[in-house]
Order: sequence, then C-alpha cells, then structure tokens
Amino acid sequence: MEIHEMQAEVDRWISQFEEGYWHPLSQLARLTEEVGELAREINHRFGEKPKKPEEAEANLALEIADVLFILVALANSQGIDLERAFREMMEKYRARDSERWTPRSTPTPEPPESSEPTPQ
Repeated sequence: MEIHEMQAEVDRWISQFEEGYWHPLSQLARLTEEVGELAREINHRFGEKPKKPEEAEANLALEIADVLFILVALANSQGIDLERAFREMMEKYRARDSERWTPRSTPTPEPPESSEPTPQ
C-alpha cells in the first residue's frame, strides 16, 4: 500500500463518523497512549521487565500499526501529504548525515516484495 492510499483509507474510515477528526491535542494524547502500548510490549520482549503470567503476548506489528494509524490521522487533519513530507525528510537526512555513519562494504539488500507486514 502506498502512503497516499493509506491516507485515503484512514480518511474514509474517519469521515464515516459524525465526530470526524479529533482535535490535534486529543490526537496527540491518543498517539502517546499507543506509543506507550508499543513501548510496553518492546520492554516486555527485550527489556528487563517480564510480563505477568496472566498477560497475553501482544502483536508487535499491530502495535506499530496503531501508532501509524494515529500519525496518518494527525497528518490528514493538518492537510499534510506524508509522501511529500517523507521525501523532504529523507533529503534532509541524506544532506546532513551522509558522512556521519560508516558505509556498509556490501550493498544494502532490497526490501521484500510483499508489502504485507510480517506478523510478530
């Protein structure tokens, strides 16, 4: 799925409800909530804090997708074209950080063909 398709799908979902897009501060609070859930899962998997025995394993891919949904909704509500913003951000990184890191001696592998996330 292309980013513009994702933005259109989120807009279709939100636009079907009378409430529409939330106020940006409410969206930021929701984003913080979702990032907290993602952080909790990562902490349980890779950090020092094990899950309680009764806690179920969360789906890491879905936790990341929850964060992505809110980011897309926030961008939509502010009229931000995420594809354009991403291109501009990458240009900034390339100009600023091109000599900051040690290049790999072998080419970077191509991303997988499938655009579907791998379940975690």
